[in-house]
Amino acid sequence: MALKKRGRAKEPEPSSPNASSSALPGTATPQEAPESPASPSPLPDPAMSPDASDPDPSEDVGDHAGDPKYKKLKHEVRSLKAHHKERHGPAKWYQLKRVWFPLGIFVGIGIASLFVSQSHIEEMQAQLSLLLDEYAVLPNLPDLNFTMVELEWARLRDSIPEVWKLNTDGREFQVGEAAKARGLTAQHPVVLIPGVISTGLESWSTSPAYRPFFREKVWGGFSMISQVTFNRALWMSALLLDPVTGLDPPEVKVRAAEGINAASSFIQGYWLWSKIVENLAVVNYDTNNLYMAAYDWRVSFYNLEERDGYFSRLKAMVEGLKHRQGRKVVLAAHSMGANYSFKWVESPEHGGGGPDWVENHIESYISIAGTHLGVSKAMAALLSGEMKDTVQMNPAGAYVLERFFSRAERQQLFRSWAGSASMWLKGGDAVWGDSDTAPDDVPGMTHTHGHLIAFRQGDENATVNRGDDVANMTSEDAGTWILQHTPSTFQIMMESNFSVAMERDEAQLIRNNADHRKWSNPLEVQLPRAPSMKIYCVYGHGKETERSYWYARGSYEHDGDLADGSDPKCLDPDDRSCTTPRPPLDLPLLKTSWIDAEYTDLENQPVVRNGVKMGEGDGTVSLLSLGAMCVEGWKRPRWNPAGIVVTTVELPHLPVPTIPRGGANTSDHVDILGSTALNEIILKVATGVGHEVQENFVSNIREYAKKVRWEG
Repeated sequence: MALKKRGRAKEPEPSSPNASSSALPGTATPQEAPESPASPSPLPDPAMSPDASDPDPSEDVGDHAGDPKYKKLKHEVRSLKAHHKERHGPAKWYQLKRVWFPLGIFVGIGIASLFVSQSHIEEMQAQLSLLLDEYAVLPNLPDLNFTMVELEWARLRDSIPEVWKLNTDGREFQVGEAAKARGLTAQHPVVLIPGVISTGLESWSTSPAYRPFFREKVWGGFSMISQVTFNRALWMSALLLDPVTGLDPPEVKVRAAEGINAASSFIQGYWLWSKIVENLAVVNYDTNNLYMAAYDWRVSFYNLEERDGYFSRLKAMVEGLKHRQGRKVVLAAHSMGANYSFKWVESPEHGGGGPDWVENHIESYISIAGTHLGVSKAMAALLSGEMKDTVQMNPAGAYVLERFFSRAERQQLFRSWAGSASMWLKGGDAVWGDSDTAPDDVPGMTHTHGHLIAFRQGDENATVNRGDDVANMTSEDAGTWILQHTPSTFQIMMESNFSVAMERDEAQLIRNNADHRKWSNPLEVQLPRAPSMKIYCVYGHGKETERSYWYARGSYEHDGDLADGSDPKCLDPDDRSCTTPRPPLDLPLLKTSWIDAEYTDLENQPVVRNGVKMGEGDGTVSLLSLGAMCVEGWKRPRWNPAGIVVTTVELPHLPVPTIPRGGANTSDHVDILGSTALNEIILKVATGVGHEVQENFVSNIREYAKKVRWEG
């Protein structure tokens, strides 16, 4: 067996500049190049290019100095650069990193500057002076004066078009200044009650997985965006409630933020209650006579008291404000915050305030876009995890949403939030219509809103066969159908927390005072016996609002909830280690359902956009829910035995196209909180001139409300 001689390999000779190894791939060497003008040109001779000339050997430093391989590689790199420059010319100015890097810096500074106010510059001056004094990093310098910077910055911001002012629009404090100029000042303490999803939620979980964002917001603020992006699974598990108890799951604790800032803004630059707070502050309101009654909107009203003592604390706050200020309190509630009646505080088994508590403590109650009779989108969200906002997204956005936060995940999240079920449609067919007509149907409609959920038949464009087992459904039919397609835990939650019927028997209405399930339904309880209290219903009108839906059905599938089977082995839905085997011949019996987003009809009435039949309202809540109780239901002694005066103010939706949030005359469901008219109403009531608020109507709500079957 021959042994190979081991030794150091001989270094190869350096290639000449014209060697084939230095040619581009696919380029013939000089020896192989055919005599044709179409043949690719060889690389230029580096010796002819000053940029590609070999460096002086003295320039080679380090371990590579004098290394033939290194010199060869360096030579080839220079040759390739010279060849690229010869073919393409020098790089354009906009292709250079030295242009894009500083441009990115300037753009970032510009965007950040939109959120800088004059007060921030004043704070910077004070902080910088303090830093220099503390550490003495520089010799004594004359006092820094940022006055000119402040003035120039204010002038620059004033010149920015309104559309670019993301956090302000120039109307800050104006309503308050006008009221102050009239000599108005704080009279009644004010309590603000936010709506659904308005209050920020903080993580108080101390388990190792959640410790990185302890005390950070999991709902609201930029921290939520970070968690949704990078910790979506943990974020979702933090917001989900236990389906059995309706409270926190094991190892998770999320609580509502506290204070005025809890619902002033959703994130930096997107205000909620801050406009109202600013204007109240001008007329001498502060934390001594203004209170934000923030709450965890995910939790049912009953559990809100059981877990957090929310209504006990609210009652104590109202009593304390009246005692200190010597005047009764004004309550202003938005959206879902207007759903709960005063029956808890009156009940001897709960608040213990007695039948006269409201009369003695509440001056006025302002319902701002209150969801008194429910919201159609709540039904769609609980059924299929959809609503107008999701199905009307552009295809790219819809794809990203489905991939990042699927319909099934949204459905699971909505169903775990018992608080959202308080917006279930109330009153049934008597309020929302039957198969023939609905109170808010307009002349010339090709399909009634009385069918809350409908399926297309005989339409060649319908890609999904609806099947013969489901017909068009009214609100009552749809409610039953939704319960049939939800887990037993959700059904138990609905039965134990809410009631959605209409009660016409006055004796039963009185008995309902002791049944907490009825208290969030104004059709099943009476207003308090407080004849001196005033109620103001303020809401917007003029923006297309989802009223009913076209649905499609797909193939059969298993419902995935084996705990509801005839012989379940796993009763705890959170026990992932337990599995219930499917029985023999276990066939899929549940058909998938979703909003028929492919169907759009803009020619007929009602207008259909992506499977959503549009009606009247404020963009979120239907007109019937906003105003029917205010203009008709509470005018009847059956539901208003004390004869409380109810004033209804409809605000037309007249947004300014160049302002992102609509400006002074918007009446969108959320943006109405910043409208001039609403702020004027709140300030008038709070400063003791509520008698100046007059009724105003811009819709046909009075005609629609008369068509509701109040008498059966």
